[in-house]
Amino acid sequence: MASRNSFSGQLGFVLTAAGCAVGLGNIWRFPYLAAKDGGGIFLLVYLVLAVTFGFTLLTTEIAIGRRTQRCALFAYKAVHPSFRHLGTVACLIPAILLSYYCVVGGWVMKYAVVFVSGDGQAAVDDGFFGGFISSQFEPLAYMVVFLGVTALIVSRGLNSGIERFSKTIMPLLFLMIVGIAVFSLTLSYSDGNGNMRTGWDGLKVFVVPDFEGLTMESLSVTFLDAMGQLFYSLSLAAGIMVSYGSYVRKDENLVQGINRIEFFDTLVAFLAGFMVIPAVYVFSGYEGLESSGPGLMFVSLPKVFAAIGPAGSVVGIVFFVMVVFAALTSSVGMMEAFVSSYMEKYQISRRKCTWLSFTAIAAVAVVVCLGYNVFYFEYELPNGVKAQVLDVLDYVSNNIMMPVLEIGTCILIGWVATPDSIVDELTANGEKFMRRKLYAVMIRYVVPLLLGVLLVKSTGIV
Repeated sequence: MASRNSFSGQLGFVLTAAGCAVGLGNIWRFPYLAAKDGGGIFLLVYLVLAVTFGFTLLTTEIAIGRRTQRCALFAYKAVHPSFRHLGTVACLIPAILLSYYCVVGGWVMKYAVVFVSGDGQAAVDDGFFGGFISSQFEPLAYMVVFLGVTALIVSRGLNSGIERFSKTIMPLLFLMIVGIAVFSLTLSYSDGNGNMRTGWDGLKVFVVPDFEGLTMESLSVTFLDAMGQLFYSLSLAAGIMVSYGSYVRKDENLVQGINRIEFFDTLVAFLAGFMVIPAVYVFSGYEGLESSGPGLMFVSLPKVFAAIGPAGSVVGIVFFVMVVFAALTSSVGMMEAFVSSYMEKYQISRRKCTWLSFTAIAAVAVVVCLGYNVFYFEYELPNGVKAQVLDVLDYVSNNIMMPVLEIGTCILIGWVATPDSIVDELTANGEKFMRRKLYAVMIRYVVPLLLGVLLVKSTGIV
C-alpha cells in the first residue's frame, strides 16, 4: 500500500476534526433540545455523556483509524476480517447524510445571499421558507453550488484542501459564534403586556435547571436526546473520525488530540445555545423556542433579526455566513469519508473520485429537493414523525444505521480485539491515558447498552 497522507500536525488534526463536528446539528438542534429538556438539566446530562459515552466512541473511531492506517471501508476489516461489513456501513452513512445535508446547506446559502443582498426583511414572511423549498429550480441551484464547493475543497487533497480550509475557517467561525453569543446578551424587548425580556433572562432559560414537572420519564427523554445529539456534535458513526484518524502521524499524542477535540466540540455546542436561545427568547418567548430544525433556523431567527432593528441586518449576515462555513466544514468531512475509501478500493485519483462522488450525490440530492414539490408525500415514521424524502433518509441513517454501526464497533473492540488494542494505540509513545478503566467498562458494557436503548426507542418498538 502506498504511503498515506497525514496531517501537518496536531493543530491541523484538531481543527479539521472539530470543524467537521461544528455543523448544522450543533447550531439548530442543540439549542432546541436544551430549551425543550429543561435548560441546565439537559446541559448537565449532556456534559456527563460527553466525557463518558461520547469520549468512548470518539476515542475508538480515531484510534481505529490511526492503528490500521486505513480508510473507513477497510479499517474494521483490518482490525478483524469478520467485521468487514461495518466498513461498508461506515461508508454508506456519510453518502446518505451528504445527499440531504447538501440540500439544507443550499438553503443556508440562499438565506446568506438574501441577507448579504440587503433583502433580509423578505425572509421574515412566514411563507418565505416554504415557498423557497417548494419551488422546483432555485433549491436545486443552491444545492449544486454548495455540493460543488465541498467537492472542490476535497479534490484539492488533505493538506492543500481540507486542512488548509479548516485552519482558515475555524478561527473565523469561532470568533463569529462568540461575537453573536455576546451580542445576544445585550438584547431586550417589552411585549404587549409590558413584560420585559432580556438576553440574560434567555441565558437563564438555557443554563439554569428547570426541575418543575421533572419525572423519571422526562429525565429519560432528556438522556436519550442528549445521547442522540452527541452523534451530531462529535461526528460519530459516519466513518469520518476513522478516516481522519488514519491521517494522524504515529508520533502524535493521540490522547491530547482527542481531549482537545472533545473540549472544543463541547464548547461550540454550548456557545451555539448561548448564541441562539437568549435571542429567540427575548423576541419570541418560550413559544419561539418550540421550533426545531428548519423552523428555528429559517423562520424564528429571521424574525429575531428583523426585531433587532438596523443592527439585525448585520447580525443576520454574520450569522448565515457563519452557518454556511459551519455546514461546509461538516460536508467536507462527510465527502472525505467515502472519497478516501473508494480511492483506496479502486486505486483512482482523488480528483476523479471526488467528482464521480459529486455526480452520484447530486443525483440523489435532486430527488431530495424535489421531495418538497414533484415527489411530495407524507409518511409517518415509526418514531411518529411525518416525513418527506429528506426525513426518511435522515431517519434511516441516524436512527437505524448509526446505532447499528456503533453497536458493532463496541462488540469488535470490547470483546473481539479487546479494549487493550485501543489503549495500546493511545499510549504507543508513552502517553498517559487517565481514563483507561473507564474506557474499558464503557466500550464493553455501558455504551452498547445505551445504544441498544436508543435504537429500540427511535424505531418505535417501545
